[in-house]
Amino acid sequence: MPARHTSRTTSSRVWSRWPDHKLLDVRLCDLGLDLERSPVHPRIQQLYRELERRHLAFRPHFWLSDDWYTPDGVPGIAIPFYMAHRRLMELERTQMREVEGGTPEWCMRILRHETGHAIENGYRLRRRRRRQALFGKTSEPYPQHYAPKPDSKRYVLHLESYYAQSHPDEDFAETFAVWLTPGSKWRRQYAGWPALRKLEYVDEVMKALADVRPVVHTRRVIDPLRTLTRTLREHYREKRARYGLESLREYDPWLRKVFSTQKEHQSNPPAARFLRRVRPELRRKLAALTGEHQYTIDRVLDDMVQRAAELKLRLIQDEDATLLDFGILLTGQIMRFLRSGRHRVAL
Repeated sequence: MPARHTSRTTSSRVWSRWPDHKLLDVRLCDLGLDLERSPVHPRIQQLYRELERRHLAFRPHFWLSDDWYTPDGVPGIAIPFYMAHRRLMELERTQMREVEGGTPEWCMRILRHETGHAIENGYRLRRRRRRQALFGKTSEPYPQHYAPKPDSKRYVLHLESYYAQSHPDEDFAETFAVWLTPGSKWRRQYAGWPALRKLEYVDEVMKALADVRPVVHTRRVIDPLRTLTRTLREHYREKRARYGLESLREYDPWLRKVFSTQKEHQSNPPAARFLRRVRPELRRKLAALTGEHQYTIDRVLDDMVQRAAELKLRLIQDEDATLLDFGILLTGQIMRFLRSGRHRVAL
């Protein structure tokens, strides 16, 4: 068992130079992070300016934790620890293949979404009958997974994976985020969509709340970073399992039927580069053949391209033959993916 770091806090000037294997043994509570000096702090200030331009008196409070979330009844937002330091963002990418909120635009999208939750808490909007009629009730059980309907026009499109479809509270938060986004042409973009009624409702409510102080004033924080005693290694082991990232290796034997790592093929084009190039053609053909939405095909393709890159696979035959063989392989994997239930998105 690896040794666990036990000091109360560790200066980022120290652990930022450590290799991953050593950094992973640091406890979350020992990272010694400061939100106000972090890369995400300017994004928070930008969010406050956006709320001010809408004449909203509401300002959510923020704290560092292990993920993005807004607790029930709290008009504040937890920000994942990795957003507070670029070295931790590098580790997040290595461990999870991406950094959720890792670009300024993506970060703002998430902040606007979470502010939708926080403002509902601050003004107790979930109790309003029209809110419940349009979006549904908060009391509806949160699913562990949901199966998106990519063609539905009952929901706005803001975060990836058609997130508004997962639960009534997420539907409201996504609708608020679209409404808040500067320069959003939501009336034109959603003209003719049932989702437009939701946007018009949010617009009406927020105008009525202009300069009104929230009724919930608590500055309570839930699971702040200083209280989380598990190591980064333990955190990522749990997180990868929750999002199914450990399953990528299941593609290995199938990919090796079409591609190779043998020395005699090392001068051939990389499989990942080839697949990225032919991706639009594959997606279009497979959608027509299987009847599945391109969203589902993309999820399988993303994983297979990622694994092909990790294995450093190369083509073993000409591109036309490879395209045909991989198309057959991909069709089988899509059907397998659907049978497994993993096309549903984890919450």
